[in-house]
Amino acid sequence: MPRQEPRIRAKNFKEVALGYTPEMALEEANRCTQCPKRPCVDGCPVNVDIPEFIKALCEGNMPEAFKALKNKNALPGTCGRVCPQETQCEAKCTLAKQKAPVAIGRLERYVADWERNNKFAMLSASPLPLSSGKKVAVIGSGPAGLTAAADLAKKGHAVTIFEALHVGGGVLMYGIPEFRLPKEIVQNEVNFVKSLGVELVLDAVIGKINTLDELLNNGYDAVFLGTGAGLPMFLNIPGENLCGIYSANEWLTRINLMKAHLFPKYDTPLRMGKKVAVIGGGNVAMDAARCALRLCAEEVYIVYRRSEAELPARKEEVENAMEEGIIFKFPTNPIRFLDDGKGWVNGMECIEMELGESDTSGRRRPIPKKGSDTQSFDCFHH
Repeated sequence: MPRQEPRIRAKNFKEVALGYTPEMALEEANRCTQCPKRPCVDGCPVNVDIPEFIKALCEGNMPEAFKALKNKNALPGTCGRVCPQETQCEAKCTLAKQKAPVAIGRLERYVADWERNNKFAMLSASPLPLSSGKKVAVIGSGPAGLTAAADLAKKGHAVTIFEALHVGGGVLMYGIPEFRLPKEIVQNEVNFVKSLGVELVLDAVIGKINTLDELLNNGYDAVFLGTGAGLPMFLNIPGENLCGIYSANEWLTRINLMKAHLFPKYDTPLRMGKKVAVIGGGNVAMDAARCALRLCAEEVYIVYRRSEAELPARKEEVENAMEEGIIFKFPTNPIRFLDDGKGWVNGMECIEMELGESDTSGRRRPIPKKGSDTQSFDCFHH
């Protein structure tokens, strides 16, 4: 798939992956063998009719491709960009045993983008079913809440989504940068869910405006909790409470929702040193590091306690980060943060690690390497 050049994209927040051309999409779709066992469908968490939407795409019937895709998935534009297809549907693809699997996620994105550009969804919305007489409260408008709300509405239930923040989308809005998932894509899919008759109530913190019992005692027959897994993890090492050390949650929320990357046009500051260290090796770490680079940090490091082979982030995101100039430190783990004497972080001490026995995740547990010296880094913000 075409992408922005690394030296250009590293300085802007525009989407990195540019999407298939019609010719590319057709060429890739024609690789699908339409095998009768349909293992790709079993690999999809929501059982999208993958062969059907690809077949329609091959035949040039884009409305039918979109219908087949949207029948099971309310968020195709999002899933086509950030869903880990390589471990789900594409991992099950018959072609994966011999060569590269069909790029199902990229084809999903292509069809979803066609729909958005052609405004097909609103023109072809299926009639809503008769009311079931039941009301459901959905707490949280992230991917779980939106999906649940759409499925419930399609069954005739009256659905209200309560969202704590000022915009719908949950982690899709506050946790994933624009260059990986544009806000316009998310809001298009939020609007689709609303078109099904779902009510979205913003700035509504359940537990403060209503308790769950109050919801159930005031007309709601059921409550779906889709509040996300938003609590940050900390290292519990000395110096962790110094100014200039952010959790990824705060860092990405400030950038994504509070527009800190446009300071001073928007008055949300994000103080950052010339060197930035991001601790961890998952997708969130890649997002945080690549944001720091776009905010004009001179050097950005990913500090990860295992080896490159154990990085949990998607391969595509690791490759993008490396191409953009992110520096990876393997296998390295912080042991304390250093104080500049005024309460701000100005350095970090790390120790070299090595891999021991496997832990509960199935990966080898990182342990301090015997005889290794501490490494000092200066001018870091976490």
